[in-house]
This record gives sequence, structure tokens and C-alpha cells, in this order.
Amino acid sequence: MIVGILKEKNRETRVSLVPEIVKQLQQMSVTVWVEQGAGDHAFYEDSLYTAAGAEVAPLSQLLEQADMICCVNTPDAETLAAIKPGRVLAGTLQPLYNLSAVEQWAARNITTFSLDTIPRTTRAQSMDVLSSQANIAGYKAVLLAAYSYSRYFPMFMTAAGSIAPAKVLVLGAGVAGLQAIATARRLGAVVEVFDTRPAVKEEVMSLGAKFVEVEGAADASAAGGYAVEQSADYQQKQQQRIAESIAKADIVITTAQIPGKKAPLLVTNAMLDNMRAGAVIVDLAAATGGNTEVTKNNETVHYKGVTIIGNSNLAATMPADASKLYAKNLFNFLKLILTKEGALALNFEDDIVAGACITYNGEIVNQRVKSLMQPA
Repeated sequence: MIVGILKEKNRETRVSLVPEIVKQLQQMSVTVWVEQGAGDHAFYEDSLYTAAGAEVAPLSQLLEQADMICCVNTPDAETLAAIKPGRVLAGTLQPLYNLSAVEQWAARNITTFSLDTIPRTTRAQSMDVLSSQANIAGYKAVLLAAYSYSRYFPMFMTAAGSIAPAKVLVLGAGVAGLQAIATARRLGAVVEVFDTRPAVKEEVMSLGAKFVEVEGAADASAAGGYAVEQSADYQQKQQQRIAESIAKADIVITTAQIPGKKAPLLVTNAMLDNMRAGAVIVDLAAATGGNTEVTKNNETVHYKGVTIIGNSNLAATMPADASKLYAKNLFNFLKLILTKEGALALNFEDDIVAGACITYNGEIVNQRVKSLMQPA
């Protein structure tokens, strides 16, 4: 088995496998090729890969001969077109948002595994790239907000007068939200939190934040750890409560996303109109439409004195650690689908393998993806 590591494009700084993991793959009789410069932006130079036993190869060789290709994001069309039928592609492919691409993978008989569709169960925690990367995003979101904010986060009492602590509102208490809460509290802010899942209240309060409850949320217990759409009645109640809190907030961190759907609108222009000048919003759902009406992905928007930062890829601003965690998640998954001799062995009775596999033998096999496909 030859595993190839792609160099990411489109300003992506992470790399899918790091030298430490190369050594572990070799112990499974796996040969690793890495595209030249694949780890440069994450501070993993080619020399570190060769020292770990990998071979630096040109992209053409990697695509022509590697049995499995690993990536962070979906490769561009040109790269995908060069992958030979029957080969394996593994990464964060976001198939729920790229249904037409999924059909092309199946048509070309490429076996694809997308780590962002792995069931979010206890057993799968070590492979959960969404959580490992969201943890970083939540941390950096607060630091970015603090950098962009014109006032202090903590309370200060000085001879020149007292400074009140910043009021932070976090919308969504998933992994990113919980890390945002913890980071904001470390910086001395007062934090309030909204989430559609009452079950997270205890975690929120344990971090020193106030949980604002809205009754009538849809049950998400059967959604495999992912968020679900809420009723119109609940959304109206939610917006009323958010409007009350956001008018007092200095910093807002929004994290709400629903797999395969546009991000829910949580912050309306009317709410923005009532925010104080100088307030900052960091929208982590920008790539799927954003949680505010004015969010633009990879852009900073100024709206009536409020700064709205749209960035869904904050993990890439910490590429060394983000790559290390991603690589460990990917390696733990590879151990499920590779034998100790380095051969591909797929057990579709395993819920993790079945959940991650998108296309196989020329067909779309993932049930979540198939449920979103339009009938012929």
C-alpha cells in the first residue's frame, strides 16, 4: 500500500499527515509519499518527512501510483481528474455540501472516505476531525475578537478609574462554543450562552458561563451528535431571547451549523442595529452562509459600528497543531480500514467505516448523502 499526502491549495495551511504519523504507518507496512512542500505552511519541512521514512514525490507520480491519497480539503477538479479509478481518497470532503461532486466520484469509481461524516460517538472520538479542529477554531475566535475589540476583556480597577468586563455571547455550545466559553472566561469576560440542546447546560455552567434556555427545542438525540433544524415557533422564541442578550453584548461568537444545510440565521439586522458601537462578532459558520444577515465568508464587514468577521477556517491559523491533531484523527481512522500488513480491508458492518465511506465500487453508499440526493 502506497499512501500519498497532497499539498493543499486555496490558502489552506494544514497538511493531512505529519512526520510522526509516517513512522507509525511504516510499522503497518505502508509506504508514504509526500508531495513536495506539502507541510511547509504547517512547519513540517520535506526533510522531516524523509527523516521519518517518507519519499518526497512530484504530484504527477503521486496521483499516478499511490493507492490511497490523503488530504485535508477536497482536491481541485484537475487533481481529482488525475486520480485513477479504483484508488482511495480520504479527507474532509464535505459531501453533504457537494452532492454533484459525489456523483462524479462514484462515476469515476473512486473510493472516498470523508471524516466529517463519521458518527459522533464515544468510540469515534479519536477520529473526530470536526471536534479537534473546532476546538482550535473556538479558541482562536475569542483571541481574534479580543484583538479586534476596542476595549479590555477583564475588569480592571485602576487609579484612573474602573473598567467593566466585556460581555461575551456565545451562540452554540458545541466543541467550538465550549472552547470559546473557556477562553473568554480565562480572559476575564462575563459569558452568556445559547444552545438548542438543554443537555449542554451543565457543561456551560461548569465553565463559569450563564446558560440562557429557550423551551421547545427539537430532540437532537437521534442525529448522531449533530445539530438539527428547529421549528419556526422555536426559532421565533430563540430570536427574541437572543435579541435581549445581544443588545448587551460586546462580543458575539456564532458557531451554529446544520450538516448539509445553510447555517441558521440567528442574528438579524434589527439585532445588529441595537448593538453598541465597537462590538465584534466572529461568525464561524461563514462558509455555509453565516449566522448573521451580513456575514461574508473570509471577509470582515463593518455594519453601523459593529465588526462582523466571517471565518470558518480558523483552525488553519494554527497549522502546526491543527495538522498534528488532524493527522492523528486520520491515522486512527486508517487503522480501521487497513490491516497490519497495510492492505485495504473494509468492514461495512462497522458504523464508523459505513458512516465515513461516501462512494465505493462506482456507487454512492453513504446513507446520509443518499438521503439528500434528488430522486432521478
